[in-house]
Amino acid sequence: MLNKYARAFFTRVLTPFAAFLIRRGVSPDTVTLIGTAGVMAGALVFYPRGEFFWGTVVITLFVFSDLVDGNMARQLGRSSRWGAFLDSTLDRVADGAIFGGFALWYAGQGNDNVLCAVSIFCLASGQVVSYTKARGESIGLPVAVNGLVERAERLVISLVAAGFAGLHKFGVPGIQWLLPIALWIVAAGSLVTLIQRVVTVRRESAEAEAAAGAAQGSEAAQ
Repeated sequence: MLNKYARAFFTRVLTPFAAFLIRRGVSPDTVTLIGTAGVMAGALVFYPRGEFFWGTVVITLFVFSDLVDGNMARQLGRSSRWGAFLDSTLDRVADGAIFGGFALWYAGQGNDNVLCAVSIFCLASGQVVSYTKARGESIGLPVAVNGLVERAERLVISLVAAGFAGLHKFGVPGIQWLLPIALWIVAAGSLVTLIQRVVTVRRESAEAEAAAGAAQGSEAAQ
């Protein structure tokens, strides 16, 4: 739902900014690299110190580069396999930095090994969820399922919760519990999504092999 509606809305909003960058000679790949660096800085500088509000502000400013670079490529008519590869690869790096930042906080000053483990699970499961789709498609399967919690949902749930949890340092009581709740939700949702994709690949693989066997049998009969 977020991919379908929110992405379309922000793409329209950011189109003038993308056009401005093109006029200044900035390339889509440069925007991708700067955006990833900004997300990593926000996550790995602020989150391990418990500065969740300011860390989320920084990350949010840079995370929109994921929409700007693609918009620029379309305006330039230069969408390429390399650009898609770079964007997808650096998305995984940025996601790892965000959940790695949470894990570092809970392993250190946050002093909660369980939530540290949950953060690491969110990091790892997010990578594997993406891998299952990419791997299934690479062997010729459509992987016709999105799943309960995709990247957009993982980021929105985690970043919104982290931003609000950071208001605890400004005197808002009890709100710090939003982040642990969000991490458990993301962990559970990622597990469900992973299962959905594995089941889908298994079904599609069986269907493809059955179709191939039937085709071979038909050719042999002829």
